[in-house]
Amino acid sequence: MSSTSELGPDPLGSAAPPTGELERVDEATRLRRWRLLLGEPSRVDVQLSAGEQAMDAALAALYDTGDAGTHAAGERSAGLGGSAPRVARWLGDIRTYFPTSVVEVMQRDAVDRLGLRRLLFEPELLAAVQPDMSLVTTLLALNRTVPEQSKATARQVVAAVVADIERRIASATRSAVNGALRRSRTRRPRLSDIDWDATIRANLAHYLPEHRTVVPHRLVGHARHRNVVARDVVLAIDQSGSMAESVVYASVFGAVLASLPALRTSLVVFDTNVVDLTDQLADPVDVLFATQLGGGTDINRAIAYCQTLVSRPADTLFILISDLIEGGVRDEMLRRAGELTASGAQVIALLALSDSGAPAYDHDNAAALAAMGIPAFACTPDRFPELLAIALSRGDVGAWVARQVP
Repeated sequence: MSSTSELGPDPLGSAAPPTGELERVDEATRLRRWRLLLGEPSRVDVQLSAGEQAMDAALAALYDTGDAGTHAAGERSAGLGGSAPRVARWLGDIRTYFPTSVVEVMQRDAVDRLGLRRLLFEPELLAAVQPDMSLVTTLLALNRTVPEQSKATARQVVAAVVADIERRIASATRSAVNGALRRSRTRRPRLSDIDWDATIRANLAHYLPEHRTVVPHRLVGHARHRNVVARDVVLAIDQSGSMAESVVYASVFGAVLASLPALRTSLVVFDTNVVDLTDQLADPVDVLFATQLGGGTDINRAIAYCQTLVSRPADTLFILISDLIEGGVRDEMLRRAGELTASGAQVIALLALSDSGAPAYDHDNAAALAAMGIPAFACTPDRFPELLAIALSRGDVGAWVARQVP
């Protein structure tokens, strides 16, 4: 046997060859495909690559658990309690390793085999579950699978977690942003707003020893707060599976920032497509249900769109929230990031905005951005208001990050 036509459809769901042609694969490739199809108990002796091992683990989590029909009602409850994080990660993994058509089949199977049917199809059970971040990310990953009778309850669960996050972060964020904008530096301050210490340090080169004084060629001070849009903030959020918690937090922060008249806030989510959700920022729950967790990633395309939102670079803060694992054109992505920085915009790359720390990320891309002067680091939600204050007051974000390291 020398072609996949002798095996039937490709077990991995790979793209079909052009019409009239047959994809021809070697013996080793065919054996690896059968090994993935049959699972570990098979007698197919073949070495899997690291990527294929990850695919095998995702398949095993769903299909190596026995027949779905052999379990008593309610016996399996993978979607509930402490096992919810595993389900959420799995939902992200399958979007990374399999094409959309296969993902849809696996999600439908997961509803039955991982104990999610009762959770999704019985609103009373869903309403009784303690809302938490893991449950929210699971619901968001499956939001297109949630049946009509449960959608209102699912929204209530997500809204409860969003409201809790807002209670924790809204006041601190507003205080930090308003304080930062009041402290915003200007080189043309009014007399009462001059920062004399900073002005002296900025003009030491103009010290006149014979007069024992400094001639201030340049004044440094704080801009007086006015009822105008002082800064533009653009949030670009990666929807890949590993970024699920970051998507939730960033959406809530985006809504809080959008409520501040001194800021013009834009929020963009992306995978291989880019979606501008700025017009939904009044309700972060709407934003979250408009996202689609998992899938590929095209950071270059996202930055290209965000560049069109930057009308006054010197007053723009662009925050890219991504693991930097680029599925698009890497060189173009780095070039565009460099262009934004060169234009005068302040650019920050957050590898994660979550309590669980940074996920796996592309170290080479993080280092390349850092070499351009773009800080790349993970940030917890409780420190994000402080980060915003530093950035909006045009402080040294890199120095702030360095101080956070024990």
